[in-house]
Amino acid sequence: MGRAYELRKGRRAKRFDRMAKAFTRLGKEIVMAAKQGGGNIETNSRLRTAVNNAKGLNMPKDRIDAAIKRASGKDESDYEEVVFEGYGPYGIAILVECATDNNTRTVANVRSYFTRSGGTLGKTGSLEFLFERKGVIKIDGTGLDPEELELELIDFGAEEIVKDENEIFIYTAFVDFGTMQKELEQRNINVINAETERIPNTTTTLTAEQQEEIYKLLEKFEDDDDVQAVFHNMAETE
Repeated sequence: MGRAYELRKGRRAKRFDRMAKAFTRLGKEIVMAAKQGGGNIETNSRLRTAVNNAKGLNMPKDRIDAAIKRASGKDESDYEEVVFEGYGPYGIAILVECATDNNTRTVANVRSYFTRSGGTLGKTGSLEFLFERKGVIKIDGTGLDPEELELELIDFGAEEIVKDENEIFIYTAFVDFGTMQKELEQRNINVINAETERIPNTTTTLTAEQQEEIYKLLEKFEDDDDVQAVFHNMAETE
């Protein structure tokens, strides 16, 4: 599954190619994490993950520190985390994760992206059954045996471990995501990236032209500052 995950993430990265956009999303995640659990990365696991992911994308330290500091400011917005679900063209299911300080604006924008593409915005919870939420942790695999590592980590929630060149992907159930991160920290294993992923249970294959139409819709979502991540059940090819 590691290669498939990298393919999905790679395509998102190309659409998220504008570094300023990536830093905006990372900064918002850091702010939300710090507001939720405080600004100490030693005691706030969500913040620690957000900071590590930011470092993995070479976000400057001063921007990371500024985001943590902003979280304690009286003028900093409180963000609401919401998930929108709908169908795009050709029956492709799409889940849009947002963090917004103005839900009315975000709802209007997301609905317009769906309807203008010929899709429809669905009710909350109507499409979640099509996806399985997983924790995906990418680690430095240098000197590690994936089969041996899987045996050692199975009690901490490891469901699948896949090696792709020098990197190892560890998949967990969503509820075991934090437990696995803590265990890897205690083992001093270098975590490159850790995030939750909504993995489709089945995928729909489209023609190249149809895929391009879906990608254009995904770009509209991802260009919106309120959007943190977008998931879909379209089969992606090389």
